[in-house]
Amino acid sequence: MSLTRRNFLAVSAVLPWALTARAATSIPVGLELYSVRDALKKDPEATVRAVAQMGYQVVEFYAPYFDWPEPQTKQMRKLLDDLGIRCLSTHNSEEYLSTQNLPRARDMNLILGSKYIVQSSTSEKTSLDQWKPVAERLNVVAEQIESAGLKVGYHNHQPEFTPIGGQRPIEILAKNTKPSVMLQLDVGTCLEAGSDPVAWIRANPGRIHSIHCKDWSPDPAKGYKVLFGEGVADWKGIFEAAESVGGVEYYLVEQEGSRFSELDTAQKCLTAFREKHRG
Repeated sequence: MSLTRRNFLAVSAVLPWALTARAATSIPVGLELYSVRDALKKDPEATVRAVAQMGYQVVEFYAPYFDWPEPQTKQMRKLLDDLGIRCLSTHNSEEYLSTQNLPRARDMNLILGSKYIVQSSTSEKTSLDQWKPVAERLNVVAEQIESAGLKVGYHNHQPEFTPIGGQRPIEILAKNTKPSVMLQLDVGTCLEAGSDPVAWIRANPGRIHSIHCKDWSPDPAKGYKVLFGEGVADWKGIFEAAESVGGVEYYLVEQEGSRFSELDTAQKCLTAFREKHRG
């Protein structure tokens, strides 16, 4: 069977529930497509179609999108429109935001209908001073793309929340970037680094426009392999903070892998997300 048919059979049984759940919240929930990276590599369109049929309202493409030829990007945008879902942001390697590559990133995101070009990480840093140029570059990018209707964001991993000399690098980024620069919060890595995601959201009102809803367990045998809701994240507190002061516009489920297949994992996480967010 083709991937397309397998996906259709896998999700068709839950489609009525998905359509009901789609209207359960005014803040859309999406999937960071790294979660289904193997399927996406084999057949991008069939994978996006399957994700939409599950009930996800948003997708976030990651680094490989940058190498698509323009016709493929336009075809993907058509598919998104036909499915009634949106790409609100993309994840980009640091080099994609360079002077040389930024025009392409801008044009690709405009085709996809994206709103945020998110830097997904940075090279290893050993001092706080090394983080200041990262903030400066984000400000430059913001100035260069905002006239096109786009904004820039930065996505944390563990290093941003790991103190250097008593201060966390993420604080340097927050303090030294324009308010329009989104601080996209990755919950799992924030937790693993020993920080409190709820406190971080409340300390940065209006900056947390999207959140990677990735859970984490301190059990080394589980770590990031737990499904959404199976780890230690305080999702009720995170949702409340994000929606009352954080300025969240959309949520993104992200999974690095689990005991289930990629598509089954994405489906189970969405079901758990809906239950937690309603509760």
